[in-house]
Amino acid sequence: MTEKQKRFRTLIIQGLTKDGRKFRPSDWAERMSGMLSSFGDDHRIHYSPKLRPISIDGVKCIALDEELKISHPGIYQQIMDFAARNNLEIIDEDSA
Repeated sequence: MTEKQKRFRTLIIQGLTKDGRKFRPSDWAERMSGMLSSFGDDHRIHYSPKLRPISIDGVKCIALDEELKISHPGIYQQIMDFAARNNLEIIDEDSA
């Protein structure tokens, strides 16, 4: 099976710490997702499908495609380190 044929998991990094506190600043998900975003001809920000802000039950989160390990390993590691440093919950999208 080639790398392109693999189904990559999507990880969800929640804006909640492991002890249940809401993470601040409130725009952290947009800031992190901005690493792979671009501005379109419509002058609006377009987030990558591999790294995008989402909201689950009113909690800010980012959806992180594990394919980033291959396509952008530095960004992937930076995000995972950020989550670990800030004690953020990381869950598999399939279990969300």
